[in-house]
Amino acid sequence: MFGMIKNSLFGATEEIQYKLLSTETKDGVSYEVRRYDAAKYACVSSEGRSFDQVSGELVRRLLMYTGGSNEQGEAMGTIMPIVITVFPRDDGVMTRRLVAGMQIPHSYRNEPPSPTDSGIRIEERPGMTVYALQFGGFAGETEYRAQASRLIRTLGDSAPYQRKHYFCCSYDPPIKPYSRRNEVWFIQEEP
Repeated sequence: MFGMIKNSLFGATEEIQYKLLSTETKDGVSYEVRRYDAAKYACVSSEGRSFDQVSGELVRRLLMYTGGSNEQGEAMGTIMPIVITVFPRDDGVMTRRLVAGMQIPHSYRNEPPSPTDSGIRIEERPGMTVYALQFGGFAGETEYRAQASRLIRTLGDSAPYQRKHYFCCSYDPPIKPYSRRNEVWFIQEEP
């Protein structure tokens, strides 16, 4: 636990690198189209509990891993955002299946430390182009759903994006009281 706190407060924090393809505004809503390269992520999953019930626990487990709770005892630093994959039903309500992921810092990509938490797995995620909508404040399931709906309405029916899941992204630690950054991402369908 100390490693996680030390890493969060004093460790190196990076932001996931991306290429900004465009900034769009439609009906007063601004969003970005971004390209992310393939990368390795530490991931942990949950089924059976709601976003608000389990997201904090999943994030804590990832921060413990990057903070030194791994077989090598390496405090790796963090790369933000923490990306939580959600799987909405047709009515927009989130199912009780979540996958939280944190990109492995660059200096550890070739050989990430082995997790001591058996629920954490290292996976290679492919590159992707996303529609990203940014918003502030403290975000839970209600806020992410509202912003996802807002982005869906803005994109309309003609935008080529994956509808089976989307990403809820948080850039800030829970102790940060203001100027918080959150985003929802929808993966653009490749032509």
